[in-house]
Amino acid sequence: MAKYKRILLKLSGEALSAGSDGIYNHAFLARVAQVLKKCTDEGVGVAVMVGAGNIWRGRQGVDMDRHTADSMGMLATCINAMMLGDAFRRAGMDACVLTAVEMAAFAEPYTVMRAKSCLDAGKVVVLGGGIGLPFFSTDTAAALRAAEIGADVMLMAKNIDGVYTDDPKVNPAAEKLDAISCREILRDGLKCIDSTAAALCMDTHIPVLVFGLSDPENIYRAVMGEHIGTDITA
Repeated sequence: MAKYKRILLKLSGEALSAGSDGIYNHAFLARVAQVLKKCTDEGVGVAVMVGAGNIWRGRQGVDMDRHTADSMGMLATCINAMMLGDAFRRAGMDACVLTAVEMAAFAEPYTVMRAKSCLDAGKVVVLGGGIGLPFFSTDTAAALRAAEIGADVMLMAKNIDGVYTDDPKVNPAAEKLDAISCREILRDGLKCIDSTAAALCMDTHIPVLVFGLSDPENIYRAVMGEHIGTDITA
């Protein structure tokens, strides 16, 4: 039996490319979609917030106006959301793509009521556009949407298998943590999750689980309550 009845899964844009030379690794996306179908078959409500690192990051526009650069990133997340929606439908799920900024020709505008209605109907909700405002990361957008839809947990599938005391790529002595609180993340300045997102999860009492996506089955393991990665408590 699933541990969680409703989840918000945060997928980075890099996860969609999964080491390929192109923007998308379609075989990997198909694996992720099949795992999420296993979750929905268990009666779990699934919402997915997607980033845009495979296409564009706001900070890439070093000499650009920040608002313009971030807006380009938000548009890129909408492209990724459309891709995920298609991948999920091909896996046999009914997917609803909702965007924070209205673009009716391509997707439905996000509202809390629409997102909840889709989830209640058994549809996977794919969220694009962040929160529709610059200066806010998709981590923060994921934390906000998790609170709005009443998610039991926010799952953060990353290219690293948990939260470490330091960047393990830079510091070989960095230690992986089994658990940590949002307050400790903010106190110690850890970069595993955006500080605004950590503060929001702390205020809304939403637990976070950080784990590696190298094996997409980790999503299912997390949903079923298997201990993987790092638990971030509110």
